[in-house]
Amino acid sequence: MSAEHVEVFEVSVAACRELAAGVMAFELASADGSALPPWTPGSHLDVLLPGGIERQYSLCSSEGTGSPWRIGVLREPGGRGGSMQLHDSATVGTTLRVRGPRNHFRFEPEASARVLFVAGGIGITPILPMVSEATARGLDWTLDYAGRSRQTMAFVDELLATHPERVRIHAADEGRRLALGVLAADSRPGPGARLAVYSCGPARLLDAVEDAFAGRVGVSVHLERFTPKEAGAPLLNGPFEVELQQTGVTVTVAEGQTILEAAEEAGAFVLSSCRDGTCGTCETPIISGTADHRDSVLTAEEQAENRVMMVCVSRAACSRLVLDL
Repeated sequence: MSAEHVEVFEVSVAACRELAAGVMAFELASADGSALPPWTPGSHLDVLLPGGIERQYSLCSSEGTGSPWRIGVLREPGGRGGSMQLHDSATVGTTLRVRGPRNHFRFEPEASARVLFVAGGIGITPILPMVSEATARGLDWTLDYAGRSRQTMAFVDELLATHPERVRIHAADEGRRLALGVLAADSRPGPGARLAVYSCGPARLLDAVEDAFAGRVGVSVHLERFTPKEAGAPLLNGPFEVELQQTGVTVTVAEGQTILEAAEEAGAFVLSSCRDGTCGTCETPIISGTADHRDSVLTAEEQAENRVMMVCVSRAACSRLVLDL
């Protein structure tokens, strides 16, 4: 399990304002006046709301590391209720229960790499502090930011005011759609050069980013997804065994059952949240065996390393796994 801040504590809403049509910013302070835990660009919070609702929101303070906490929340009437609760009920002085911050979307480009940010809609929230960090480090970067209209795109004015030569806005209602094939071709690194792509937004955008940059020499792609990607059929059909080393029991994970569900039935405590492989809360170290990685958090390289797995969705690619649970 990740050692990043797993305890639940209270924060209070210090300020709130509309960032764009349907998008609210909430600034958060410690409820007891103590210092908030440090964070780095790409970090998110788990916000625990009444009714058992738990949602993840990226920290998006533009100042980056060490700045006050701010989250941007898109109102989603067709969602699962978290954004509606915050928009309708959270005001200055409201107390919220949170956990974190944790970071599974770390901004760690090589010092010599050129950085391309691609954001869609509310996916700008984890990108914004990365932009600040890239600027502070003197990196060569550009941002392509797509949305339905400028009125629905948070932080547009702020970004254009501070980085007019580096930010390109693609507003659909202006006929400025993002052509990822062209962007990938124009961004191709020269011999010996590196390009690091960081992208967050709707699934369709992230799938297109993956396709546009797939197989390109010198390019690394880093994504944060709000919804799980299609994982395909499991590598291993049927049940398999998982030894929970800390708990001291071995469980059989049935076909159609998750490791998380089997572990919980055996009495093991596993910190979890989304249960669909997108938040990274249930990340668990692998002691032995090979995982069938089915999450939307780990990069292809991290999955190949086989050091950790998300037990809410990933399965075994062998008959037996030993996990640090």
